[in-house]
Amino acid sequence: MSKRILSCMQPTNRLQLGNYLGALRNWVNLQDEAATECLYGVVDLHAITVPHDAQALRNATRETAAAYIAAGVDPKRSYIFAQSAVPAHSQLSWLFMTQTPMGWLNRMTQFKEKAGKNKEKASLGLYGYPVLMAADILVYKATHVPVGDDQKQHLELARDIAQSFNQKYCDGEEFFPLPDPVITGEATRVMSLRDGTQKMSKSAESDMTRINLTDDADVIANKFKKAKTDALPIPANDAEGAGRAEAMNLIGIYAALNDQSKEQVMNQFGGQQFSALKTALSNLAVAKLGPITARMNDLMSDPTEIDKILAAGAEKANALASPTLDDVMTRMGFWLR
Repeated sequence: MSKRILSCMQPTNRLQLGNYLGALRNWVNLQDEAATECLYGVVDLHAITVPHDAQALRNATRETAAAYIAAGVDPKRSYIFAQSAVPAHSQLSWLFMTQTPMGWLNRMTQFKEKAGKNKEKASLGLYGYPVLMAADILVYKATHVPVGDDQKQHLELARDIAQSFNQKYCDGEEFFPLPDPVITGEATRVMSLRDGTQKMSKSAESDMTRINLTDDADVIANKFKKAKTDALPIPANDAEGAGRAEAMNLIGIYAALNDQSKEQVMNQFGGQQFSALKTALSNLAVAKLGPITARMNDLMSDPTEIDKILAAGAEKANALASPTLDDVMTRMGFWLR
């Protein structure tokens, strides 16, 4: 196997259009690459760095796995598993924490963003979760990781930790490969329907800011109808779209869903009123997301089937992760039975 890909999502709130266009759709395509092994985790351990409800976490883990499958991730070709079902993630994370300088973690900008003014009340897990993320990647010796702009810094940390371990305990040999980011072409960056300068998020307070993968046709149509725009006609080119974040966001979403360039969409709709684009966008989104929503509903109606898929994925993931952990512990001087 020349390429091993690891990518994950947290089971916090429902997955939305940005998760599909920015990640899930690419995950499905990666399965078709020759000599490529794909592991797709539901990182429930990361979800508890902030207050959570136990039953809601269990349900969200199943729903996230259901979204993977409904979007086209094939459990027979890829690993689908819950992070907590593979103990080596947590164990390797602790070993890495003892080797990771505080200075490296102090540079992580996401902790500052998520903790905000409540830094003193934030959990140690929120501060140290980039190390757990490094363990997620390195426990499988993943060679490639699809990452967005907000995760590039964490992948760099994983590379630093891998390189440090290789030097300290492996005489410089590449025990851990240095994982590379996966480049899947032009990134699809989906922004909020109410503020084109903010990324569409499944954790945003208002549900009107996003298209959830569980939304039905009427909800999708209503959200696009009420999406923020401006008083000008739809831009016909980049120059007319300059400084019009909401307009360009809707154009970008249509382009991504319809496998077109933004230029093609502007050629088609430029000069018209936004009602025309919003109607077309609603119809397109329903056509593309409707089958995914229906499949998710079917899967969630029988949680035992999802549990079987997660259990089978965890068994395969453990078979990969456990030998790596044992080798790490041996190299660090621990006695193993």
